[in-house]
Amino acid sequence: MAQIKLKGNPVHTSGDLPAVGTKAPDFTLVGVNLGEIKLADLRGHKVVLNVFTSLDTSVCAASIRRFNKEAGERDGVKVLCVSMDLPFAAVRFCTAEGLDNVVTGSDFRDGAFGRAYGLRIEDGPIRGLLARAVILLDAQGKVMYTELVAEHSQEPNYDAVLALLG
Repeated sequence: MAQIKLKGNPVHTSGDLPAVGTKAPDFTLVGVNLGEIKLADLRGHKVVLNVFTSLDTSVCAASIRRFNKEAGERDGVKVLCVSMDLPFAAVRFCTAEGLDNVVTGSDFRDGAFGRAYGLRIEDGPIRGLLARAVILLDAQGKVMYTELVAEHSQEPNYDAVLALLG
């Protein structure tokens, strides 16, 4: 169990992020068409897993915009934005913002992604949602980089991820 802060108050996650150098845990998320998005579908690309609480917060929205602009336009890179938001909300947000270099996936059906990656928030006012994190996978699904953002109201370290993308 990891500890982060939400506006200075400690909250805990369901576990720890997968270790750098290990195989990323498999997952199945719900895509915008209500179909499945699986880790295996992304093989052959570097994958930025941009994990956040909700599209309806300014920090989460900022991370989607930034990764859409800076990572999503790179060859051989897929950006998968993961939250508990319903797929319909993701479509509405990305369409309104003109974001077409990211893919959104929802963990709303069973929360298995959040548990497998140790990111389900276990206490506090937003318990049940996902903690803010960035995980970078290589083309074979091996973890290259992880960041669990220590203060939930802050943005991730974009530069560290972008540097690894080359």
